[in-house]
Amino acid sequence: MLIIRRRRGESITVGDEVEIEILETSPTQVKLGIRAPKSVSVLRKEIIVTRDQNRVASGSPAVDDKLNTLAEQYRAAEAGMELPDPAAPNVLEVSLPPALDPKRNS
Repeated sequence: MLIIRRRRGESITVGDEVEIEILETSPTQVKLGIRAPKSVSVLRKEIIVTRDQNRVASGSPAVDDKLNTLAEQYRAAEAGMELPDPAAPNVLEVSLPPALDPKRNS
């Protein structure tokens, strides 16, 4: 972790595209201004933690997992590897709890 001191009006950069400026300070708070391209997501940490906890609780895969899958498919296509037929229907398997599963109740 980099620890750096900055005063009001001073800034730091992250990479070439993100600038963080100190706008205001008080004994208990710091107000930051963040300049970043629209393609860069800027979120408070507690929002990310809550979002990830909600995804885990819902059992749905994270967006990053879906993006990684798409990236792998793209790399495979670029390498000339055979990909699944996009016209083929996607099948989603869902497991129902035993009390709601019609196959078990018949």
